[in-house]
Amino acid sequence: MQVLQGDAARAALTRTFSEIPVPDSVLARIEATFGEPLTPEEVVTRILADVRARGDDALLGWTETLDGARIHALEVPREEIEAARVEPELHDAIRLAVSRVGAFYEQQPAHGFLEHGPDGALGQLVRPLGRVGVYVPGGLAPLISTLIHTAVPARVAGVPEIIVTTPPARDGAVNPAILVAAREVGIDRVFRVGGAQAIGALAYGTASVPAVDKIAGPGNLFVVIAKRMVYGQTGIESLPGPTETLVVADDSADPRFVAADLLAQAEHLGAEPVLVGTSRDLLVEVQNQIDGQLEALPEPNRSWARDSVLARMKIVLAATLDEALDLANLYAPEHLCLLTRDPWSLLGRVRRAGGVFVGEASMEALGDYVAGPSHVMPTGGTARFMSPVNVRDFQNIISVVGVNGAALRRIGPPAAVLARAEGLEAHARAIEARLTSAVPDAHPEATLEAVKGTEEREL
Repeated sequence: MQVLQGDAARAALTRTFSEIPVPDSVLARIEATFGEPLTPEEVVTRILADVRARGDDALLGWTETLDGARIHALEVPREEIEAARVEPELHDAIRLAVSRVGAFYEQQPAHGFLEHGPDGALGQLVRPLGRVGVYVPGGLAPLISTLIHTAVPARVAGVPEIIVTTPPARDGAVNPAILVAAREVGIDRVFRVGGAQAIGALAYGTASVPAVDKIAGPGNLFVVIAKRMVYGQTGIESLPGPTETLVVADDSADPRFVAADLLAQAEHLGAEPVLVGTSRDLLVEVQNQIDGQLEALPEPNRSWARDSVLARMKIVLAATLDEALDLANLYAPEHLCLLTRDPWSLLGRVRRAGGVFVGEASMEALGDYVAGPSHVMPTGGTARFMSPVNVRDFQNIISVVGVNGAALRRIGPPAAVLARAEGLEAHARAIEARLTSAVPDAHPEATLEAVKGTEEREL
């Protein structure tokens, strides 16, 4: 495999926006399903329009057409959620993940403030969203961890109602592990519907599925397109694409661990593994390890990982660790793994990443499950301006302005000047009307106490 250096490495790791290529197999399935060649965007447009027009009937129809499941009730009954059982070892792992993710997000500052001084009061109110929808992919396996890593931050944020949508199996059932996780997190309602039709239901609402204030969670190409199309009707937390990991390694790194971390992400469909090393010998050893570890994987994991390695893996030789970190910041990876002699010394150099995994004991695969931070992280270079799912994704921040008369007399005239500079005469006159009249002062101390009481009740 080609080793990149210098300008070639920078060019390869510089992100440019482009549509995700659609495999011919997907286009063929679309034509077989719809009887004509359509783009994924055209498919999603049709599905969303149908859900908006026909509601539950559209959801039931598309679930049968696309998932092969003929269901009669969209919502999973509460008694079925309560009765769901999994092996004790898996149940314990689910409880541990819920506990650790919850404990992590309970440390995130999530409350507002209201400061009062000589000029009056200024502050922020923080209020949880009223209802959030969490999309949990089904596909090749039940993504138990996705439910936990998305819904737990919403629960910590104080969201009073969280609902889950997830595609059913062909027999119409929802995987019991998903139901157990939903029960442990405290999910209010679960619906057996997936794909773009589930996103439409969450955005528009149907007789069975209530509309939500925000949709969170990853999905396939059709889900991501649907989230993009309904944005504005409802909120979305991100448009997650194929996963990616960039490993920075020096000559102290164990090639077995480097290869294992790259393959752990490579087994996701469409994944992009990247290795930036400072030792040519290490790069050679890692490639040998990848070849050997690939062969040891069972199918279909071996084929998934091999496709990512052959089609999208990048190997870079950096002259120094400083250059390696510069390249990592340029790439802005979803996951940045530091497998070096002194990884903590590099942490201050990290500027752009969804998550940083420091040292050989902190493999990204651990972060996918029980480390604590959500594994729903920005992809495709969006870590330049986006963050992993967190408590703030599920809250509204409301600015509070309560200036008093003294402050108004001091800052009002400059505000009127700015208003007229922008050609907004009514703004200026609204300000000046107060400057020529006696206006009562607010009482920030009383307001502060009222806000505290409300926060205590709501949060």
